[in-house]
Amino acid sequence: MSTTVIGLALFAAILHASWNAFLRTGSDRLWTVTVMSFSATVVAIPLAILSPLPAASAWPYVMLSACLQVCYSFFLVAAYRSGELGQVYPIVRGSVPLLVALGGFVLAGERLSPHQTLGVVLAALGIMSLSLGKGRAATTSILYALATGALVAAYATADAIGVRLAGSSGAYTAWVFLVYGVLLPVTFIVCRGRLTVDFRSPDTLKALGGGIFALIAYGAVVAAFALGPAGPIAAIRETSVVFAVLIGRLFLGETLTPKRIAACGVVALGAICLGYQG
Repeated sequence: MSTTVIGLALFAAILHASWNAFLRTGSDRLWTVTVMSFSATVVAIPLAILSPLPAASAWPYVMLSACLQVCYSFFLVAAYRSGELGQVYPIVRGSVPLLVALGGFVLAGERLSPHQTLGVVLAALGIMSLSLGKGRAATTSILYALATGALVAAYATADAIGVRLAGSSGAYTAWVFLVYGVLLPVTFIVCRGRLTVDFRSPDTLKALGGGIFALIAYGAVVAAFALGPAGPIAAIRETSVVFAVLIGRLFLGETLTPKRIAACGVVALGAICLGYQG
């Protein structure tokens, strides 16, 4: 695996943790994540116009993925309501491969390899360490974080099926972004009554910047996948857990105890073991 591929995967990990930091610092996080979605919508419009429509069989998955991502946005906002970036983010990211592996084992009878079994144990221990003891996040925040991880696993599964049926990965992605970009603001309006956005305000610019970070992170991962093996790349991307802890300490003033450092390192190592398929 070339240094370019490794660099892209690490770059994506840093940016993914960074846009979560943008969201965590927002005064109204539901508004922030809604405005963040505008960046993806703007990029998706020309991509959808220039690409052929996805095959008819893929549209249920387009809609399902977009709906699950709206739910994911709401649950992530709820998790950050009383939990720090360095607590919530590792639980969300660590629970995704953990739940996917356990789901495959329980529901599909898939056998876990030795390194996947190790990954399950490490991820579970790391999440438990972040969820228990002194200085842990509120119970509601932990539950929302775990639910968020489950939603990520669900829409990732829907995407894995839908993109194969669509005939074009670009078209599928564009339409998921478009539908999500419509559903999230509509849901916000249903919940709040109105959505007010001043494109000259610092809060709006910060939210749009977070959305751009998220898009670049996605693009960097796609570019890495095009140049190198998927398993190691997915594993390297899980180092975003460590970056989230560092960003939380350096830029958000969050507490960085030896226990939290160790727990996040264990979560990251477990996720790497689960993500690596080589």
